[in-house]
Amino acid sequence: MKRVFDFIISLFALIILSPLFLLISLIILIGDGKPVLFRQKRVGKNNELFTIYKFRTMKRGTENVASGKLENANAKITKFGRILRATSIDELPQFFNILNGTMSLVGPRPLIPEETEIRELREKYNVYTIRPGITGWAQVNGRDNISLEQKALLDKEYVEKQSLGFDIKILVMTVLKVLRREDVNEGNNRA
Repeated sequence: MKRVFDFIISLFALIILSPLFLLISLIILIGDGKPVLFRQKRVGKNNELFTIYKFRTMKRGTENVASGKLENANAKITKFGRILRATSIDELPQFFNILNGTMSLVGPRPLIPEETEIRELREKYNVYTIRPGITGWAQVNGRDNISLEQKALLDKEYVEKQSLGFDIKILVMTVLKVLRREDVNEGNNRA
């Protein structure tokens, strides 16, 4: 049921948001050139790597690593990229990840493989038994402002309690957090 829900919502969102996708793509192209999309390997279900898609928010030529590992990361974010990150609009291309089955609307945020500390905690808590999500229980309960241990425990809690009702609750909470711009620290290990 979850996969069907994810697929239908994502397909509908991509159709409705296609004019916005086109506008964002044009602004990125005009402002900083190609590529429009940022692609990066992330850890998914069963601890397997997949390619995640986002709108590119960093200047061309920026090293493809976690923002927190970049020297002076804030200086590498484009002006338009700041807006995309602050509003989480840069995450919208992940609807394609949902359609191809590598992600879900709700689940633990996918990690960069080098984030070993939290990856080991997630392995310990069996978090990799489900698909990662665009949003998750940890994101609506602190996101960038909680410890790795707290994130992993919240991911574990989600795995144990997941249901369609819980997903809907998290999606509503996500919209409210994004509108209020809560718990986002630019340039710091943002997944």
